[in-house]
Amino acid sequence: MSHPVRILAQAPVASTGESPVWDEGLGRLWWVDIPAPALHRTNPATGRTESWPMPEPVGCLGLCRSGALLLGLRSGIHRFSPEDGTLTLLAAPETDRPGNRLNDGKVSPEGRFLVGSMNDTESKRPSAALWRLDPGAQACAALADGLTISNGLAWSPDGRQLWHSDTEAPAIWLWDYDPASGAVSNRREVARPDSATGVPDGGAVDVEGGYWSAGYSAGRLNRWLPDGRLDRVVELPLRHPTMPCFGGPGLRQLFVTSAAGEAPGPADGRLLVLDLGVAGVPVGCFAD
Repeated sequence: MSHPVRILAQAPVASTGESPVWDEGLGRLWWVDIPAPALHRTNPATGRTESWPMPEPVGCLGLCRSGALLLGLRSGIHRFSPEDGTLTLLAAPETDRPGNRLNDGKVSPEGRFLVGSMNDTESKRPSAALWRLDPGAQACAALADGLTISNGLAWSPDGRQLWHSDTEAPAIWLWDYDPASGAVSNRREVARPDSATGVPDGGAVDVEGGYWSAGYSAGRLNRWLPDGRLDRVVELPLRHPTMPCFGGPGLRQLFVTSAAGEAPGPADGRLLVLDLGVAGVPVGCFAD
C-alpha cells in the first residue's frame, strides 16, 4: 500500500534529525538535530521552524506539564525553558561512562522520563543502559544494562507494555511496565530485523497496538505487532529514517525525522509527514 509523503521543505535539513514530539497545545512539532546540536520547533502547515542551539549533542526531548522541556544531552538530563533559553541539569546517570551519550528518550503516559544511552565510540561495546527519571527525583533509576544503542521507546495503548530496542543487536523487545512504580519486568524478544528489513531506530505506537519502527538501514517504516508479525511496510523517499511520531489533528499524521548520512540525496535529513490511515497514542508529559 502506498502512502502520500510530504517533505517539509522549509524545515531545516538535519545531519541526524531525531526525537520528534507533537505538542498538542501549540500545534507544533519539537525535534532535535543531534550533532548540530540544536532543538527545533516546526509548524507543519508552513514548515516554519524556530531553533535553539545547544551546548553539546542532544539525543532526545520530552515535554513537561509546566511548558518546559526535558533534554537528553551528552552530559545528562536537563530542564530547558524555551522562553529564556536556560538549561538546568536534573540528573547525570553516566558520569562513569565517558564513551557514552544519552540517546533515545520518551515520557511515559503517567509522567516519568525514560532515556537510554549509547556507546558513542567506534568500539560499539555494550556499555549502554536504560534509565528512568521520576518527577522530583535527584537521580535516575537503572532499568536495564548491557545495551549498545538503546532505542525505540514507546508504550502500548493501555500504558502497561513498553517497547524498546537496541539498534546494534539488532533487536526489538517488549517489557511489562507498571505505571504505579515505573518498574519494568519480563522482557521478551519480538523481532530481530536484519539490515535489509531495517535495523530498529526510534518507534511510535498506534491505537491498534501496532509498533512503527524506523528501519534505519532500509529507508522504510516497519509496523510490528506484539506477537512478532511484521504486518505493514512503508517505503520512504530517503535512506535513513530515525524516528516516527504521531501528531496533527486527531494524531492521524505521522512525522518522521531522518539522517543525512554520507553523500545525501535530496530527501535525506529532511522532515517527512504522511497519513497511514491510523491514529497514534499520545505521548506523556513529564509531571514536573
